[in-house]
Amino acid sequence: MRERREELGLTQAELAERAGLHQPAVARFEAGGTMPTIPMLERYAAALAMQLNVQLLPMSEAS
Repeated sequence: MRERREELGLTQAELAERAGLHQPAVARFEAGGTMPTIPMLERYAAALAMQLNVQLLPMSEAS
């Protein structure tokens, strides 16, 4: 998320405003300090002009 934010030239505060959050929430997420919900990831994705894609894939039988 940080890489995309920086590609777009956004500050944490600007991303927070786009996502309807506060800047410290973005900082915590980027630092790995929180585990976001799917709805929160959708908000981040929309704010970053991205689409969230969640998949369940079969595990390899080699394990």
